[in-house]
Order: sequence, then structure tokens, then C-alpha cells
Amino acid sequence: MQAFFEFMLGILKEPAVMVGLIAFVGLSVQRVGISTLLKGTIKTVLGYLILGFGAGALIGALGNFSAVFTEAFSITGVVPNNEAIVAIAQKSFGYEMALIMFFAFIVNILLARFTPLKYIFLTGHHTMFMSMLVAVILSTANIKGVTLVVLGAVIVGSLMVIMPAIAQPYTKKVMQTDQLAMGHFSTLSYVISAFVASKVGNKSQSTEDLNVPKSLMFLRDTPVAIAVTMTVFFLIASLFAGRTFVEQLSNGQNWIVFTIIQSFIFAGGVYIVLQGVKMFIAEIVPAFKGISDKLVPNAKPALDCPMVFPYAPNAVLIGFLSSFAAGILVMGIQASMGWTVIVAGVVPHFFVGGASGVYGNTMGGLRGAIAGAFTQGIVISILPMLLLPVLSNLGFQATTFADSDFGVVGLLLGWIVS
Repeated sequence: MQAFFEFMLGILKEPAVMVGLIAFVGLSVQRVGISTLLKGTIKTVLGYLILGFGAGALIGALGNFSAVFTEAFSITGVVPNNEAIVAIAQKSFGYEMALIMFFAFIVNILLARFTPLKYIFLTGHHTMFMSMLVAVILSTANIKGVTLVVLGAVIVGSLMVIMPAIAQPYTKKVMQTDQLAMGHFSTLSYVISAFVASKVGNKSQSTEDLNVPKSLMFLRDTPVAIAVTMTVFFLIASLFAGRTFVEQLSNGQNWIVFTIIQSFIFAGGVYIVLQGVKMFIAEIVPAFKGISDKLVPNAKPALDCPMVFPYAPNAVLIGFLSSFAAGILVMGIQASMGWTVIVAGVVPHFFVGGASGVYGNTMGGLRGAIAGAFTQGIVISILPMLLLPVLSNLGFQATTFADSDFGVVGLLLGWIVS
């Protein structure tokens, strides 16, 4: 029994295996041939892994850019990073987190089966992050053992269907189908971006229809545009950081060469993510038909935020830049007011800001992408600051959760248990 339990925890901790298993079950209940079964299962796993490879390249390049940017402009403060704070908290709450995560997935399936909220949340790492947040905050109320796991699983499992449902009115417009949902705990960011865009935007001018002069037509190619843009930003930051620092960071590689290569790695990462998303969605949707028909009628897979990137690649870049600009602005305000400075984390501003740009573009074109992503950029710069006192009481002062839903849930739970 213990071996089986550990096996199931292992599946939940490895999202690629989990989505592959779901694809396998979905195709099996449709009684497809062995060839289709193997092809669909393997390509689902491969698509998810390819997405992960691209994300890894992105995060590596963004990490180097963030280090150079921080050095260039003498920025100090708290860096919001989900992985970092979970790694710190895992020493004290790792066991509780794993149990909450396991049972939250069961709660998710039950709620999808017996309520109108037909969403299966497949973004495993965000389930893990939310499970950790809930475990940490519930423990402040001296809730322990079975009670903590049961209560935590119910909370996280409920969020796994509620949050996709909140974003779905906008997500189905972005995806042009009601068969996919957003499974990423930045729901507030996407809803805010879409709402602001719908009020101030102009749908007639899409980010994908930008009028580019003939001499700059190469910028209509998304990977090329991203490579050029990041190279410019990276070079400016490197100039201010200084050759010595950059070459120390690059282990002796020429600072200009390092800057250009990192920018191109970033662009390549974006391209890989886009290809992985396309393959993943092409396989998981038909597989989910089996789950929908047999296990959870009308079930919708809730997927990670890069799923929207292929629908408006220009909006991804515009959303990132707008969100990051908002983060820089809020940093200045926080420093001038003597508040804790939340360093504009490049990774959350790229992924969340980029996806917010796509939502904003769908609801309000180019203007909507800029305004929507900028507004949510302010939100994800303020919420981590507000959440920090809740976590610092437990000794987690160095970092905090980055995404908007963690801030809202953390503050709400913190207020309840206090």
C-alpha cells in the first residue's frame, strides 16, 4: 500500500507522466487501436516535455538577464519566485504539501464529476505551489496532521476547478473554443487584463496586424522579433552593469557574445514552447473526449499559460514588456515610500505578462494588450508585498510567491486563520 501511495505521489509530482496517463485513459475508453493509443500518449508526453525544455531555456536566459539588470541599476529587494519559496518551505512542510497535492487532485476529479465545474487542472507545478502555500498558512492556526491535509486538499482541489471557471468566459474567446481552460494560478491577472482591455481597447487593431515597414519586415517573424528585442534590452543592461560583472557571470565568455547568445537562447526557448504547446494541445484534446464521455462528462483540461501563446505571439512580447514596465514603476514607488521593494521578476512578468497580453489583445487589440498587461503588472508587483508579512512570520523573508492567485488566496487564508 505504501509503495502504491509513493507511486501515485510520484505521478503527481511529474506532470508529463500525469498528462500522459490522462491521455492514455482518455484514448483507452474510446477503444482506439494500439497504434493510435501509443501515438497519442507518447506525443502528449513529448509535447509537454518539449514545452518544459523551452521553458527551461527561457528561465535560464531570463535568470541571467535578471542578474545583469539588478547589477546595472543597483536594485535590491525581495524577489518573488514560486520555486524558491517552495524549496525553502519544503524543509518544514514537504510531507504535508505532498499529501495535500495528492488528495487535492482527487477532490478536483470529484468536483468535476458531480458539479457544473467540469475542469481537470493539469498544471502540476502550480498545484504543488498552492498546496505548499495552503499548508504553510494553515499551520499558523496550529492546524496539524489529518485535519491540515483534509482541509488543505479541499481548499486546493476547489481552487483547481473554481479558478479555471472564473477565467473561462475570456479563455474561450482567446482559444476560440470552450473545450480548453486556463490552469494557471494567475487567474486574477488574466481576468484583470481582459476586463481592462475590454474597456479601453480597440479590437480593430490587433497586435498581430501591426504595420511594419518593409525594411523591418523581418520583425514579423516572432522568434526574430523576440531575439532582436531581447538583444537590445540585454545589451543596454550589460552596458550599465559593466563588462567585468557580465564576464564574471558568463564564466569568462566575452560580454557582448554572452549577451547576444543569451538573447538568442531566450528567443529559441519561446519557439520551442510554441511548438510544444501545439503538439500537446493537438493530442490532449482528442484524448480528453474519452474522459469527457465516460468518466467526467464534458470535462475540460485546464492547461498552463503558454497554451495561449500561439494565438497571438506578438501580444506575448508586448504583454511582457508592458508588465515589466509596470513592475519597474512600482519598484520606484515602493523605494520612494520606504516600503519593501519587490524586484520585478523577469520570469513571472514574461509568462504571466505575456499571457495577459494575449487576453488583452483578444478583448481590446493592441491598446488592450498594452493596458491590460500593464495593469496586471502593477497587481503582481503589489500583491507579493502584501503577502510577505504573512509569510515572514514563518521565517520566509527572502522571497515570496509571484503569481496573483497566491497573493489573494494567501491574504484571505491568512486573514481567516489570524
